[in-house]
Amino acid sequence: MSLETRVGTANAVLLHGQPGDRSDWDAVTARLPGTVTALALDRPGYGDNPEPAGSLEDNARWLLDRLDREGVENPVLVGHSYGGGVALAVAGLAPERVRGLVLVASIGPGCLNSWDGLLAAPVAGAALAVTAWSVLPWLARKGMGHNPFGAEVATALNMLAGVHHRHGPVWRSFLTEQRELLHTLERWTAGLAEIRTPALILADPADKVVPFATSRALSEQLPCARIELINGGGHHLPRQLPDAVAARIGDFVDSLD
Repeated sequence: MSLETRVGTANAVLLHGQPGDRSDWDAVTARLPGTVTALALDRPGYGDNPEPAGSLEDNARWLLDRLDREGVENPVLVGHSYGGGVALAVAGLAPERVRGLVLVASIGPGCLNSWDGLLAAPVAGAALAVTAWSVLPWLARKGMGHNPFGAEVATALNMLAGVHHRHGPVWRSFLTEQRELLHTLERWTAGLAEIRTPALILADPADKVVPFATSRALSEQLPCARIELINGGGHHLPRQLPDAVAARIGDFVDSLD
C-alpha cells in the first residue's frame, strides 16, 4: 500500500529539506517500526506538488490545509533541515494540531551565514541557482563508480541531482525559499519559547550545512525538547543513517502514545 493511500491513518508526517522531495525519506520509512504509519510529502515547489514555493508560513499553511483535507489529526511532524523549520512554523501557528516534533539537522537560530546571503542575492543568487542545477547532474555522474568526493558529498550530489519539480524549475523553488528564509527565519525563531510541543532534536556535531550550535540552541530554547546525537551522518542523516533515524522516530512516537 502506498504512502499516499495511507494518509488518513498517518501518525507521523515527514517533511524534506531544501531542495528535496519525499523520496529523501524512502530509506527511513522502510525501516520504521510497525507502530509508526508515516506519510512523506512533497513540499510546495518540489516533486509532484503543484503549489509554488514560498515562505515557512506558506509551507505551514499548506500543510495544515493538507492535513485538514485528508483527515489527519495531531500527527508527529518530522522535518529535515528546512522541513524542520516548516514543522516549527506549524507548531507555532496551530500547536493543537501537532502531537510532537522530530527535528533532524533542522534550521533554527544561527543557521544562516554569508553564503546564504549570497544565494539569496537579487542577481548572484539566481545565477548561482541556475548554474548549480545545470552542473549537479554532471557532478553526480562524475562521482559514480570511483567516488572522488567522499561519501557525504557524493550522497548530497546524487540527492540534489535527482530533485525535480513537475510544475516548474527546481532552481526557482530553491531561490524563492532562500530569499524568504533570509527575511523571515528570525521572526519564527524569536517565538521558540512559546512552542511547548514535545520535541526530539537529532543532529550530527560534524554537520557542515547546519551548524551543531543551531541544534543545541533549539534544544535550549524549546521548553519541551531534548537532543540526541547521531554521529557519522553529516547533514543528510535520513539518507546516510536511515536505521538510526527510523529507530529514534519510532521510540519518540511510542513515548508520546
